[in-house]
Amino acid sequence: MVTRTFNAALFAARPGETGKNRTARVLQCSAALVAAGLVLTACGSSDGDGSGQTGTTSFEGRGPITYVAGKDTTGTVQPVLDRWNKLHPKEKVTFIQLPTDADSQRQQMIQNAETKSDAYTVLSLDVVWTSEFAAHQWVDKLPEKQFPLDKMLAPVVETAKYRSGLYAVPFNSNGGLLYYRTDLLKKAGVTEPPTTWAQLKADCAKVKKLPEAKGMSCYAGQFQKYEGLTVNFSEAVNSAGGVVTDANGKPDVDTAAAKKGLDFLVDSVKDGTVPKEALTYQEEDSRQAFQSGKLLFLRNWPYVYSLAQKSGVAGKYAVAPLPGLSGPGSSSLGGANLALSSFAKNKATALDFMKYLTNEDNTRTFLKDASLAPPYTDLYDPSLTKQYPYLPVLKQSIERAVPRPRVVQYGDVTSAIQREAYAALTGTKSSAQALKDLQADLRKSAEQ
Repeated sequence: MVTRTFNAALFAARPGETGKNRTARVLQCSAALVAAGLVLTACGSSDGDGSGQTGTTSFEGRGPITYVAGKDTTGTVQPVLDRWNKLHPKEKVTFIQLPTDADSQRQQMIQNAETKSDAYTVLSLDVVWTSEFAAHQWVDKLPEKQFPLDKMLAPVVETAKYRSGLYAVPFNSNGGLLYYRTDLLKKAGVTEPPTTWAQLKADCAKVKKLPEAKGMSCYAGQFQKYEGLTVNFSEAVNSAGGVVTDANGKPDVDTAAAKKGLDFLVDSVKDGTVPKEALTYQEEDSRQAFQSGKLLFLRNWPYVYSLAQKSGVAGKYAVAPLPGLSGPGSSSLGGANLALSSFAKNKATALDFMKYLTNEDNTRTFLKDASLAPPYTDLYDPSLTKQYPYLPVLKQSIERAVPRPRVVQYGDVTSAIQREAYAALTGTKSSAQALKDLQADLRKSAEQ
């Protein structure tokens, strides 16, 4: 095999060139090199690892930095940062809180990167953004040996990598859970949570006959047109035996299996299983609906568990795996990874802070106070189940989880999914037409 090293400047941004066009050019280069049987050093790093990062990052500089993440609805982050700041008075961390919805977080982080601003230092990225941020060289490749990756769940570590390089550090993982009202199911004579969609609807019908369930709705997830809809749509498709894209990012969503998944959501809105107002729900809206007694079943993340313990449903709920078409379903793999902005200052401080925030002690704190799923394998020990009863279900959810499409053009992909899924849910398109159009949209994105 012939090895050729090209000038990395070819893959830097060109005058007037958008990030999207640069990505297309890089991918075209990669395809040409593969066809020629060449080592992909041209589109990768100068050390030939194909990681997409040019050169070697120098982690130098100490001083103040920022930590950028979505709004902390649990109130657990700032106390952890305060401990760091007390120990490092000359290297203080300022917490920049972005909106709660993932789309707005991603947009603001990209805007900061495209202006090459040093305002953002350590970024809390949705696990599915790693490829996009790494390919655009918005985040630095990290020294893999400096982090205890061997102690973490393998699927979680994989979300932090791009072309075999480490571009983020697992901070917390996430698996979707089915929250359900144990008190009402018990009164209705239901002894086990549902494992299929048909059982969920049947159980709901029994519960709604109870006087205590007057005015309640059956089920909700996150169905507003934002990243949460991509998650819920993907879970429905995967839980029916379909896929959105295959392991190589090739779309395969115009199938009978995918239609069964989307039909579950669409039919549930039509028959009232999912209340109409759920089409406006994000995570917090759905959590509040469940805690206020409006929902029998809720699909949401583990962070809800500790918050619900402080609400009117405390002691009246439990969690189970998400149901599917013919048995337990598959969650979308969620969670957050920490990445280092390529344009940040004080990178030595940033690297130490990333190690601090993701260490086992702080991970235990976030597990205890915020029900955040730990990336460390040891923290799913059975001895902790009494203290955190949802852990076995959570681990099962994460191990069965299916990643959302791990593609460089993730913004285009998730926008297309949201648009077509929402059209089906609101009745402006049939499920079949929405999936056909989505397949065409995703194919175009893959060809760019």
